Amino acid sequence: MAGPSVELLQRVPLFAELEPSELERLSGSFKERTFAAGEAVATEGEGGAGVFVIESGEAVVKVHGDERGRLGPGDYFGDVALIDQGDRTASIEATSELKCYGLTFWDFRPLVESDARIAWPLLQAMTKRLREAQAD
Repeated sequence: MAGPSVELLQRVPLFAELEPSELERLSGSFKERTFAAGEAVATEGEGGAGVFVIESGEAVVKVHGDERGRLGPGDYFGDVALIDQGDRTASIEATSELKCYGLTFWDFRPLVESDARIAWPLLQAMTKRLREAQAD
């Protein structure tokens, strides 16, 4: 099963600084997942071990049961769990058929350790999300 396209990964801030050849290599570590409309993709408070990138479809983001946003093609979620393997900070539910690619912590960590260029965009994305969460 093929992973996400280089073009899709380039749209994700976490991976935008990587060269196409590196993205091609990274793509092979992702696993394709499809969720039906109404299906839970991630549940707030439960353990998480990876990040998802959406190829097609839509999903709703909820925190403490309140809608906080919507996600679609090119969006990603689970980046906090990708770093600390902690509990999910939000619930994600597919609102249509949702095709995603998931990358686990244990596949991602060696990439960050071997290529520091991915660390800075990751820190920037995490800081932006933290500021947005505190503003709500």
